[in-house]
Order: sequence, then structure tokens, then C-alpha cells
Amino acid sequence: MRTKATWLWALGLITLVASGPASAQLGYDRRGGDYANFVVRNGDPEVCARRCERDGRCRAWSFSFPRTARAPATCWLKNSVPPRGADQCCISGVRGAAVIEPRQGVVEYSIDRYGGDFRHFDLARDPTGEACKLACEGEARCRAYTYVRPGYLLPAARCYLKDRITRPRTRPCCISGVVR
Repeated sequence: MRTKATWLWALGLITLVASGPASAQLGYDRRGGDYANFVVRNGDPEVCARRCERDGRCRAWSFSFPRTARAPATCWLKNSVPPRGADQCCISGVRGAAVIEPRQGVVEYSIDRYGGDFRHFDLARDPTGEACKLACEGEARCRAYTYVRPGYLLPAARCYLKDRITRPRTRPCCISGVVR
């Protein structure tokens, strides 16, 4: 019996490796398989991924961004790898996921460009910050933007348009970019 279990485990591992490198995925949740959850006080999804790496039972994880000031960011550790489902609330991944959010391109995930604000407004929840970027592109004065996810500063998401390019700071609350 033990040999059969070992064989099935090895087959599962080969399947996972053959399917390509694992990576965390923004805008997806993995429902089910939860054996533990905890509040992530700093709101950083990397805390969730690292905890899964250190826990021998963990096979996958889902991180839920704070929905309001009263519903904090939460990490859900899973003892299986449930299928992913599209949901803007979350980032999820399997054990060994190296990337928390996209790091390439002009969109700067988990970056805040503090200062230089000339206008701000509330927006609907948007996992990519695209509406904020488009608002900046539509204003001649705008050089950069920062989209703050809902629940970090306010219950709603907020877009800050900037008339100067400021230094980027790593903060999980935000998505930023330079337009001009």
C-alpha cells in the first residue's frame, strides 16, 4: 500500500513539473482545501506564499486583499491544489510559486509612488489598476499614477494622478505606473 501511495505522489509531482513552472496568479482564488487561515496585518501577499513554503502540509494558498477596513487581508493555506477560479479579490498559487504579482512591463505592482498628487478619485475594484492608468493617459498634466486597492486606505479603491514622477516605494496596497 505504501508503494502505491509513493507512486501516486511521484506521478503527481511529475505532472506538476511537466506542466511548467508554478507561479502565483493575480485575480484568481482557489476555493476549498483550507486547513488554516490567518490575518496578514501588513496586507502583503508574499507573507502568505512564504508561510506555505515553510509549512509541510501546504500544497496551495490563496490571499484575499482587504475588502474593507474591517475585513483585513487574509491568507488561506490549503492541503490540496484546488482548481483556480477567476476572482478579483485574490492572488493564489501553489507551493513553489516564485512570482506574487507581475513584475515586468510598465505597470508597477506592489509599488506606491508617494507624492506629486494633483487629483484623486474613488474607483471600482480593479486588480490591474487599468482604469487609473487610462485616467492618467487622458490628462496632459499627468506623468504618473498610483491605484490604491480597496481596504488599504479606504473601503473603496482610489486613484491618485501625479504631475511629477516620484520615487517608487514597495507597498502591497498599490499599483503604479509612469505614463510620460
